[in-house]
Amino acid sequence: MSTFKIEGGHQLKGAIKPQGAKNEALQILCAVLLTSETVTINNIPDIIDVNKLIALLKKLGVKVEKLGKGSYSFKADEVNLKYLESAEFKEDGKGLRGSIMIVGPLLGRFGKGYIPKPGGDKIGRRRLDTHFEGFINLGAKFRYNREDYFYGVEAEELKGTYMLLDEASVTGTANIVMAAVLAKGQTTIYNAACEPYLQQLCKMLNRMGAKISGISSNMLIIDGVERLGGTEHKMLPDMIEIGSWIGLAAMTKSELTIKDVSWDDLGQIPSVFRKLGITVKQQGDDIHIPAHTDGYQIQNYIDGSILTIADAPWPGFTPDLLSIVLVIATQARGEVLIHQKMFESRLFFVDKLIDMGAKIILCDPHRATVIGHDFKSQLKSTTMTSPDIRAGISLLIAALSAKGTSVIHNIEQIDRGYEDIDERLRAIGAKIERVSGN
Repeated sequence: MSTFKIEGGHQLKGAIKPQGAKNEALQILCAVLLTSETVTINNIPDIIDVNKLIALLKKLGVKVEKLGKGSYSFKADEVNLKYLESAEFKEDGKGLRGSIMIVGPLLGRFGKGYIPKPGGDKIGRRRLDTHFEGFINLGAKFRYNREDYFYGVEAEELKGTYMLLDEASVTGTANIVMAAVLAKGQTTIYNAACEPYLQQLCKMLNRMGAKISGISSNMLIIDGVERLGGTEHKMLPDMIEIGSWIGLAAMTKSELTIKDVSWDDLGQIPSVFRKLGITVKQQGDDIHIPAHTDGYQIQNYIDGSILTIADAPWPGFTPDLLSIVLVIATQARGEVLIHQKMFESRLFFVDKLIDMGAKIILCDPHRATVIGHDFKSQLKSTTMTSPDIRAGISLLIAALSAKGTSVIHNIEQIDRGYEDIDERLRAIGAKIERVSGN
């Protein structure tokens, strides 16, 4: 198990480019199973979760060729369906949350899809009902082996239908869409997720020959087709990384430029950081953050009441950035209530920030009130363990702003979502060292 050793308190300077979007990659990579033709994907991030999924596709019989940094071609013309019922698959599949999204394309193309209960972040309950209820609506039969937590869906023929999703699940919507594009007839999905990454998936499927309308809305209409062909696709930059770098610049009083951010796909992210008092400037398709040498002040509501920042399905604010917002608020002027509505337990990492000197009141598993220090009391270095990807990057930002040398264990959690993060941080002046474990 590796560790980061971080000497905090240094200003950073320079430009940093976000990697390809992790959450888009997990959908797009599974879509290659929908065709026997070659699909080329560019801007794939080199991170643990994505590499695990590529390895899983190889074991399924997908021919994978690396064309260059972040570029791969995939050809699923000899898919090994027997692997799905092997003990090896049960072990491989449960180690990755994104593996659930192979079920939709396998069901759509081959009439069967199986998956062990997926792993991933320990951030509270993330149920799979939306996925499987969608498949059942399309005509699939569902089975679940409670002894080894193994899910399966099978269908001789999928038939289009109308469905109202019980929640606007991003992965659930993506999975159902990938099954429905090859179903017979028309499928309407209401209360569909509409995140930019899901829009990307739908646009890619349309280039492959699918007929999806309503893209970017919460109602998708899909006219099934008999087959899909190959295509080429470039993934968006990772909006969670972009938000992380905004937070890093503010906390370390650094001047940073974040390159090629795809402004049109950032939604509320810039405005939420501006509410925290952070200057976010658009320069072409870049974000420029000036050095906040005088700190930053949280806005109140117009009636003077305390600001609340809460997550919500797109176009609301993404839950993956609430931990970053919380860390930034620890050094702001003013107070803010952070309300994590979509997942429980994601705020439990605040005890580590409290140990560093932050003023945080954890109200319950979903809410925390942060009273900012206004940089008058610097966070103190400490030793901590990363509980999940997003809390991990937040603790790393806190450590980079803190006085003294901090140690973060279990950094594999950070590596799951951030490509070569220590190298990229050193390139802008961070004092960070990766120490390999035994």
